Amino acid sequence: MEEQVVQLESPIEGLHASAPEALPFAPEVDIRAFLLPRSRGNLLIYSVSELDQRSPAIQDLGGVSRHYLNHRHEGMFASDQVTAPLFVHAEERAAVEAKRHVRGTFSRRHVLDEDFEVIPTPGHTSGATAFLWDSGQHRFLFTGDTIYLDDGEWVAGLLESSDPVAFAQSLELIAELDFDVLVPWAATSGKPYHAVTDRASTRRRIDAMLDAIRAEWRLGAEPVNRRVVGAVHDTRKIPAVVGNRRRRHAAAPMAMPRARLAPAPRQPAR
Repeated sequence: MEEQVVQLESPIEGLHASAPEALPFAPEVDIRAFLLPRSRGNLLIYSVSELDQRSPAIQDLGGVSRHYLNHRHEGMFASDQVTAPLFVHAEERAAVEAKRHVRGTFSRRHVLDEDFEVIPTPGHTSGATAFLWDSGQHRFLFTGDTIYLDDGEWVAGLLESSDPVAFAQSLELIAELDFDVLVPWAATSGKPYHAVTDRASTRRRIDAMLDAIRAEWRLGAEPVNRRVVGAVHDTRKIPAVVGNRRRRHAAAPMAMPRARLAPAPRQPAR
């Protein structure tokens, strides 16, 4: 426990990351939690099972005043040693409370203390939510699994249980947000777990993901009313699109299967 929190990293000014924790059903993928130091109270984003908020590494930065999860799957990895008030989207509450007490929920876009914006982005799950934090130096966007990093590529985390229409609409929303650092929950082990970007690069990457999603699900370019595509499908086999190739993935041993979908084109190193 103590060894894990001592390894709190600062990969970019203002961002403090927990040590990586491998997903048990996908050991090539690491997850992290992130501490956001703020004058009005530090926030913890995402969850990992070994984190202890009482550790010196966290207490020296001012502790944790609030804890936010992007979506219900993170509840599987909620640490008993993180006791700060927990906030999730109302759609995620029931699933998360199986593991942790939820202090409060939200359902609408809103701003906390002028620097932290809560932005529902349904699709990966019905209550998936992005968080946009203005540190004064950077504008960090925390996308959970809606967009994660696979060998440094931006990948849409669309599962068979996801709603592709809502997912596409959320990607359109994300493309219009003003941020310069993408920070997902998951990334390939040993590879970058945040991505510096700009408006043009973000737009190109998201357009590539949208093109693949619309082709895969035969969605039009215009918003589509939600129909049966929002239903939960059998997740024993997860369809995935990699470029123009389709393949099937075996089920994960836990109820959180992951699918590679629509990797955005690689960008020149910044």
